[in-house]
Amino acid sequence: MKNNNYKTNTISHRTIPTAITDTLRERILNGDLQGGMQLKQEELALQFNVSMSALREALKNLEAEDLVKFYPNKGAIVSELSIEEAREIFDIRQFLEIGALELSVPQLTKSDLEEAETVLNQLESENNSSQWGELNKQFHEILYRQARRPRLLKLIQVMHNNVERYMRLYLVSMNYQLISQKQHWDLLNACKNKDAKLAKKILKKHMADASDRLSEFLS
Repeated sequence: MKNNNYKTNTISHRTIPTAITDTLRERILNGDLQGGMQLKQEELALQFNVSMSALREALKNLEAEDLVKFYPNKGAIVSELSIEEAREIFDIRQFLEIGALELSVPQLTKSDLEEAETVLNQLESENNSSQWGELNKQFHEILYRQARRPRLLKLIQVMHNNVERYMRLYLVSMNYQLISQKQHWDLLNACKNKDAKLAKKILKKHMADASDRLSEFLS
């Protein structure tokens, strides 16, 4: 575990537990904190320069997102994802995201579509593979935003975080980025044409392919 010297004054613009949650989440997603790793609470409290109660609240937030699990006599452990769990998460994501897309497509503005296209162009030119997952998330969030269902979009975000760390790895190791990008452009074009039916069909295939490849990666 990296001994980063986090200070409370660097996160004062948010509540302390929320800021710790965000920081630890990113460290889990980028692989700094790997599945099965024990999160030593005293050490983390010192790193963040916060109380144990604030740290525990942050860990409970991550537990609610299934990124951390608590075990008797072991404490907080970074969760690991099984093939069965990965498939279930993608099944849930498919229901949620297809629903959000159906609501959003008719309401997407020219500005939304231009922003989505800008993100895809960034993906085309981005050589730092660690950024692919974040740009991928941004693209999908833009296409769903006009659903105007904040609770639905929050659920989608949580489900996305459950598999994001593995997505970042397999996009690189399995050379899936080119296939994913082709599907992204097809999806964007369907949205531009306000063809919600085609857009949902493309998204369903996109997510099914991602689920299959992630399961292959985990195996």
